Amino acid sequence: MVHGMRTDSHISYVNGDRSDWRDTATRFALVPLRIFLGFTFIYAGIDKFTDSAFMSATGTGSIGEMMRGVRDVSAIPSLVDLALKNPVGFGYAIALGELAVGIGTLFGFLTRLAALGGALISLSLWLTVSWATEPFYYGNDLAYLMAWLPLVLAGASVLSVDAVIRARRGRAGQYA
Repeated sequence: MVHGMRTDSHISYVNGDRSDWRDTATRFALVPLRIFLGFTFIYAGIDKFTDSAFMSATGTGSIGEMMRGVRDVSAIPSLVDLALKNPVGFGYAIALGELAVGIGTLFGFLTRLAALGGALISLSLWLTVSWATEPFYYGNDLAYLMAWLPLVLAGASVLSVDAVIRARRGRAGQYA
């Protein structure tokens, strides 16, 4: 007869505490990050859509003017050139992307995919718009890129549409 300790339980056998706060904290650790990134990207997308100056090819505060201003100091000028072929279309694409990423992240729907989208948006902005920021830690796009990576890796295990879908699949598998 083999004796051992169950590892599939949330009961702490060391101190007998049935409500192990560390397990709970670990499960919910990414929720504040999801809320922050979700709201931030939703706000950024809405802000772009509602700013008539931004959604213009030319003029002060326009996406076109901003891209022309960073073209020669970006890490990948050809990426900026691509955006400059249709700056308004690029502005709408970024705004739609930010909205989709923000909504997916906030509600935890296709979280890893949404986080990957957020990471790619942040990466493209870091390599273009904030590349010349000195010192580098003043540019926020690199910090956003790093903030997305835990969500790309872990997804949303609690308080999310993804968790509800997983739970339903699990229950459906029990009855099959």
